[in-house]
Amino acid sequence: MTSVQVDTEKAPEEGYERGLGSRQVQMIAIGGAIGVGLFLGAGANIAKAGPSLILMYALAGVIIFFIMRALGELLLYRPVSGSFAEYSREFLGPFFGYFTGWTYWLMWVVTGMAELTAAAIYVNYWFPEIPQWVTALVFLLVLFAANLISVKLFGEIEFWFSMVKVTALIGMIVIGLGVLTFGFSSAGDTAAVSNLWAFDGFFPKGVGSSLMTLQGVMFAYLAVELVGVTAGESENPEKTLPKAINTLPWRIALFYVGALTVILCVVKWTEFSEGVSPFVAAFAKIGIPAGAAIVNFVVLTAALSSCNSGMYSTGRMLRNLADSGEAPAVFKKLSSTKTPAFGITISVLFMGIGVILNYIVPEKAFGYVVSVATAAGIWTWLMILVSHVRYRRAVDAGRLPASSFPAPGGAKCSWVAIAFLLFVTGIIAYDADSRVCLYVMAGWAAALGIGWLVLKSRNPEVTQRREAEFEKVG
Repeated sequence: MTSVQVDTEKAPEEGYERGLGSRQVQMIAIGGAIGVGLFLGAGANIAKAGPSLILMYALAGVIIFFIMRALGELLLYRPVSGSFAEYSREFLGPFFGYFTGWTYWLMWVVTGMAELTAAAIYVNYWFPEIPQWVTALVFLLVLFAANLISVKLFGEIEFWFSMVKVTALIGMIVIGLGVLTFGFSSAGDTAAVSNLWAFDGFFPKGVGSSLMTLQGVMFAYLAVELVGVTAGESENPEKTLPKAINTLPWRIALFYVGALTVILCVVKWTEFSEGVSPFVAAFAKIGIPAGAAIVNFVVLTAALSSCNSGMYSTGRMLRNLADSGEAPAVFKKLSSTKTPAFGITISVLFMGIGVILNYIVPEKAFGYVVSVATAAGIWTWLMILVSHVRYRRAVDAGRLPASSFPAPGGAKCSWVAIAFLLFVTGIIAYDADSRVCLYVMAGWAAALGIGWLVLKSRNPEVTQRREAEFEKVG
């Protein structure tokens, strides 16, 4: 790799307000690890894999931790907003930074499309007379306004969204443990730890069927990397980011592995089906009044949280691309409240198109949107890992300073995670329903390739490797 010289004295202020405190960064990290993929998607995966789904979440959780520690090492080497694109640009070359930035933007735009439509469906549970598009539009405008006002307001909204999700999951775990221990409620007679293996074993559909759920499991973990995008707006990234990343294992152990284990002990896996939230089913089995309404509110919160995060990250990523000459210069401008208002506005317009499309196209298209988001997310994670491997190589050779937050195992864990993500990509290619996202990504890659050639012909300097710049922190 070409040696990268870094001059910290010439580094520019990026212009963002460092308005995200430790409390908010912690909750953004926690909220990113709890989404609609868990609350709704787990039902279909339980039907496919039975209790072994717990092991799939645990396995994927280990890989996610490897990814986040790799990202953490890079963030503390050079904390920048729009981090993944910037590290891809530095360690793999300008084209990879351009491709990663635009692909991450695509991931959040299509996720926003899906989540807005989902949120409108959840509101229909209480108010069926309100047209779905009206609800989606109201949510879109409210979150849009919040993101334009200030990063502090974004952080505060995300904090409370995450609090709702965390409280609901902890409540579910406590209630489930109470049912198992004391045998109360209508589920008390059948609730038992033996439910994990009593019905055709721990792998009732076979190991192969369990592995096929990994693509859905990985979708549930999308957005954990969002904490990296907050680096440029964290009050004290040297303290808040390592803390947020190091608490990831217990969050995964509690909210994913723990919650699913308790649910599958309380309710037999054979009673779950696609399209039904396992949490709704568990509350119904236990017989809690208004249980379905409670979970519906939590899932609505999860959808709005994800959409809120999408608006935040897309604006920052477009600004990072514009700073590098890989997007129109107008995206570089910050509003008086120090938010990338134009980038957020354009992203919201695209999300709005998604609301219309999801309203008129068949239900299967909704699943396609989710699979495209997963494929884009896997690309982002791969770029983080490969950038980390290249960074460690440069540190070992003495070309770059060591990070204050080194990943355990160095580059070895990153290689393991790379192999795992390539395996999941193979599973996606094997599955006929999800394979369509690879065709979409191929088309997206072709479009970006053409865009790069146009960029190169108009402004050759943009496509050349440049020196990395350190941003002033604090």
